[in-house]
Amino acid sequence: MEKSTGAPRPTAKDIAADIRQEVVNGNLGPGDQLPAARELAKKYGVTLVKVQNAYRELGDEGLVFSEVGRGTFVVDPAQPVDGQQRDGSAFVSLAMEISAMHETIRLLGERLERLEQIVGSDGSAPSR
Repeated sequence: MEKSTGAPRPTAKDIAADIRQEVVNGNLGPGDQLPAARELAKKYGVTLVKVQNAYRELGDEGLVFSEVGRGTFVVDPAQPVDGQQRDGSAFVSLAMEISAMHETIRLLGERLERLEQIVGSDGSAPSR
């Protein structure tokens, strides 16, 4: 989304959506550094605060992380997540969802074992 005359200026949500799309398209990959906030603000024709808010939104989702003095980077799911990245609400939600899935799988495993015991080793139903 480039700035154009007469068009409404993008919001922080618009900028975040554009960056998300760049990740989905593969134009930005794990570990890639996002443009400097000032550079992006100039590109979009918006204030620095709007870009910072977009980066904050993406950070809260767990998609990017920032390092003071270094920049903002796309999260690499193959790398261990540090404490700051874990604080993102999207990361917490995902971790809770995965935990619930693990519990469901464990319970299904137990049910399968009970069914196998009922059916018996020859695969026939027990006689009544």
